[in-house]
Amino acid sequence: MDVATQKLRNFVVVAEELNFSRAAGRLFVTQQALSKQLRDLEDAVGVRLLDRTTRSMALTPAGEAFLASARESLAALDAGVAAARSAGRGGSGTVRLGFLTGGALELTTPILAAFAARHPDIRLELRETAFDDPSAGLADGSSDVAIVRLPLSVPGVDSLTLFVEPLVVGLPPQHRLAGRSTLTAEDVLDEPLAIGRTTDAVWRAYWTLDAQRGGRPPASVRETSSHTEEMQLVAAGLACTITIAGAERHTPLAGVRYVPLTGVPGSTVAVAWRRDHRTTGVDHFVTVAREVRDRERAIVRAIERPTSAGRVAGA
Repeated sequence: MDVATQKLRNFVVVAEELNFSRAAGRLFVTQQALSKQLRDLEDAVGVRLLDRTTRSMALTPAGEAFLASARESLAALDAGVAAARSAGRGGSGTVRLGFLTGGALELTTPILAAFAARHPDIRLELRETAFDDPSAGLADGSSDVAIVRLPLSVPGVDSLTLFVEPLVVGLPPQHRLAGRSTLTAEDVLDEPLAIGRTTDAVWRAYWTLDAQRGGRPPASVRETSSHTEEMQLVAAGLACTITIAGAERHTPLAGVRYVPLTGVPGSTVAVAWRRDHRTTGVDHFVTVAREVRDRERAIVRAIERPTSAGRVAGA
């Protein structure tokens, strides 16, 4: 049986008023139209719902039973519509946030705190991804929004830049270049590199300095699945790595020296999302991230212009 929602609402009002004139006034319809809709509803249900005469109206036993069910059904429908509209406005629901190791560094906590304060009804679900997915869940749709390091090869992605972080070379302290105050790409092009294991060729090319190689492949590559693995390879003297200046602050490891890398574009950290999946919740997160970035200028400056790179971590 397919009963129009409006007919159910009309029946409930008639049952409450037990008067066609008053019910028609509440519903802004004519008495004749309301009477016809009630007859249609009774025909669809197959029983008489109201006993009515020219002077009185009363619910039948079937009408009493149907009224309770009609009210429950309408309440459930109204609640569902309200929930859907609230979620569509970003007022509730879940936003899945993907991020790589470190996220947005010192800017991460202010962003998450501000989002929680601004949108307490939205559940922020965090998911850290390894090097095999530098898109942090955007590629396979497991994240709604992500904190990533550009560039990426994933199509249809828009982004908001948070900061651009300088690069360093991670070296074992006994390495011949470890005593230098700065290094250029040319200095390390022939060194064995530890690099994240990923199928994203654009992301991989950036971290292996392909743009500075002029077509020369790396001398050798040791693939890793995480930043921790990468640093352990360096500490063991098996490779060096191109990494971020923040590694010295956030993942210090005894036996690794970080030397600033000059003449190479820094690593762009951004909030990113799929262009075809920009929900209101994503919009809210992007707005908060932009506001925090613009407000926390001292944090951004400290990330973009670190002063401690070059020492041995843990020394």
